[in-house]
Amino acid sequence: MKLLIVIGSLRAASFSRKLALATEGLGPDGMSFEIIDGRDLPLYDQDLDTDEKPPAVQALVEQITGADALFFVTPEFNYGIPGSLKNLIDWASRPAFRSPLKGKPALLAALSPAPTGGARAYTQLATVLAGTLTPTFLAPSFLVPTVHEKFDEAGALIDDQTKRRLVRMLEEFSTWAAGQAS
Repeated sequence: MKLLIVIGSLRAASFSRKLALATEGLGPDGMSFEIIDGRDLPLYDQDLDTDEKPPAVQALVEQITGADALFFVTPEFNYGIPGSLKNLIDWASRPAFRSPLKGKPALLAALSPAPTGGARAYTQLATVLAGTLTPTFLAPSFLVPTVHEKFDEAGALIDDQTKRRLVRMLEEFSTWAAGQAS
């Protein structure tokens, strides 16, 4: 299974990127990974949404189309998802009801230094993806509270509980996503 990890933060040393990189070593056998962040996308503008899309948008569409499933990893900014992630989803959601997001199995994770672990961003992201007809894995929410305590200074995931939860979630998601394809 090819899993496209969509991170909601643009910062090079973001916790979202660190969790995405940690994921690469924790997935089940046969799962491969690619990471995107939407950094090069223009702001969504319907005037640009023509048959000839901007090159970064075309690349995004190809990455999503080529993936078997998606893993959204987002921080919580001001009780919601970052604008860059919403912009990425807006571009990928076109054409409406026929986009590469339609029917693509998705796993969600949210994180925050706060003890709530990004719960509001998680809920907001699930709502946005429902509008794109993207089926999301219905399991206990994958939230990472006090995320700043989960990584060492080199960026490695050092929290054993988070590792165990992530391994289990990836295995369960892999099985569920494979069933979505049939």
